[in-house]
Amino acid sequence: MSDTMSETSGLITPALVDLYLAPEDKNEALRVLAQRLVAEGRVTDLDGFLADVAAREAQAPTGMGDGIGIPHCRSPHVTRPSLAFGRSARGVDFDAPDGRPADLIFMIAAPAGADDTHLQILAALARRLMDPAFTDALRDAESPSAVAARINGEEAPAAAPETAGAPEAVADLRTAAVPETAASDGGLRLVAVTSCPTGIAHTYMAAKALELAAARAGARIQVETQGSAGTTPLDPEVIAAADAVIFAHDVEVRDRARFAGKPTVDVGVKAGVNRADDLIAQAAGLVAEAGGARTRTATAPAAAPSAPSGEHWAQRLRTYLMTGVSYMIPFVAAGGLLIALAFAIGGYQIASAPSVLGHFDWTSSHSWAAMLFQTGKTSFGFLVPVLSGYVAWAIADRAALAAGIAGGAVSVAVGAGFLGGIVSGLAAGFLVLWMTRWNVPRAVRGIMPVVVIPLLSVAAVGFLMFVVVGSPIASAMNGLTDWLNGLSGSNAILLGVLLGAMMAFDMGGPLNKVAYTFAAGVLTTAGTTPDAGSLKVMAAVMAAGMTPPLGMALATVVRRGLFTPEERENGKAAWVLGASFITEGAIPFAAADPLRVIPAGIAGSMTAGGLVMAFGSTLRAPHGGIWVLPLIGSPFLYLVAIAAGTVVTTAVVVLLKGMRKSTAQAASSSLAGKQPAAV
Repeated sequence: MSDTMSETSGLITPALVDLYLAPEDKNEALRVLAQRLVAEGRVTDLDGFLADVAAREAQAPTGMGDGIGIPHCRSPHVTRPSLAFGRSARGVDFDAPDGRPADLIFMIAAPAGADDTHLQILAALARRLMDPAFTDALRDAESPSAVAARINGEEAPAAAPETAGAPEAVADLRTAAVPETAASDGGLRLVAVTSCPTGIAHTYMAAKALELAAARAGARIQVETQGSAGTTPLDPEVIAAADAVIFAHDVEVRDRARFAGKPTVDVGVKAGVNRADDLIAQAAGLVAEAGGARTRTATAPAAAPSAPSGEHWAQRLRTYLMTGVSYMIPFVAAGGLLIALAFAIGGYQIASAPSVLGHFDWTSSHSWAAMLFQTGKTSFGFLVPVLSGYVAWAIADRAALAAGIAGGAVSVAVGAGFLGGIVSGLAAGFLVLWMTRWNVPRAVRGIMPVVVIPLLSVAAVGFLMFVVVGSPIASAMNGLTDWLNGLSGSNAILLGVLLGAMMAFDMGGPLNKVAYTFAAGVLTTAGTTPDAGSLKVMAAVMAAGMTPPLGMALATVVRRGLFTPEERENGKAAWVLGASFITEGAIPFAAADPLRVIPAGIAGSMTAGGLVMAFGSTLRAPHGGIWVLPLIGSPFLYLVAIAAGTVVTTAVVVLLKGMRKSTAQAASSSLAGKQPAAV
């Protein structure tokens, strides 16, 4: 037996197979399968692993349709790549798009640092799940040994080449072979890119689904999977010869500029899994509109891509903005903490210190404070250009970076701040996206991405920011700053309450990020004023983000009986996560009981946010939780606000869970009273 086969054979054992999975509740089913992994030494911490699975489930449902559920995650609690399999007679609801409960449940557990070979094995398994012959064989299997052998590739269906063993699937994954039933040279040629946040299951299932759909349609397709098992980029000649491209992705496509000029179908990765035939048909329709398959040479410019389909414009806009925010946050955190430390060491007057370039004294705390302040200020200077640049990059890939970053720098120069950075990033991205669709002569095409597009886009965005919208946005930013600095009384409290509700509503999701981005953005307008309104906003947002996990942690101590043993263990971790301003520490509780945990978190965060604004506490550091307490204005009152929010969260969740328990006990007593007497 080869080494590859040996590694594949270890993916699942008969002990990891449950052919009579009893629970109909998703969380209980996941627990039963996870317990098998723990018993086999594949998982070291049951609660920690389930928390990682719940966090992945919170991102997007893992029900694939056709009775298949694939809960999966990367976790530091996993010792080796493993699979637990459950077969349910009644089915378990995994929120599949077709509404069908899953009777086949594959729990994929990958270590946080899994190597490429193991990830390729998991990827190969994901592709095989798209083969009906493979899944039907698992439904008919009569023993755990038969299931394990089938999944490990030790027993392949005789008449189904698509269900070859995992080693063969891995080889197919590496070579990205085109299906044998692909079209002849005269037919439709397509390329595709698939990707998902985890990069384990959906990426490869979408690739396989597109390959099978293309074969059914008589088309030829090659798919680039940008997943955890590594990426083999499509050959440039293959891309040039393709008639259209399909993007099935939940994270931004890497090197998207390679496909510029191609008719494009752009959807989420689950559409690639569930609607592959429709996507192939859409691509064929776009090619027909552009004049038919390969009526141009491989090096000639292609027809313009279509507008992205399958996703609402507001959802795509949020994706663009969140991409820019994700690249901006490290600059905010580094710059803000350095500036806050500088003020803590040297006082607010350190902002007027001369440059340390020629005035640095190794023995002087004043010099060290000045160095920290000037370094942090420099880091803050990149905030808006990076935000703008990566918003543009999310829209039109690498070709838009120059215009986006330049536009952000101009926004800083004219005083338009982070609002101007958002405008310049969107303008640069859509402008460059339009320019990549130009039908240009062959001689010019080679210099378009390195000369023509940067030259024209930077000039256009510069004109837009300097002459057209820069001044109005700067006036709006000045007005926002003046408004924040002048907030007092009920207005300040209402703003704190609103921001608190946003921080707790989705616990790290889009609304949470909007509130945090607003606070971090206005933080740059604070200057050196010790009690600026923007510093109060940052303080309110951080306090509100700390209370949901702290409140849940306290609740597991106050009323242990209302929580499962696993939740009580999660509560121990939530103390540290909440104290560190990691709102996501409450997600495992919210995933298990959202109707009670989320309202409780919102109530506590609204309390904390409103009290911080009422007390006038300030915070220049954009992160850190209680660990930056020395940098907080009115620290005692700040702790009082956090404590009050924590207590409110605890009280509400205990009340709501207690009401549910009382109702359940009353119903049980009522049913017991109706039972006939024993004879």
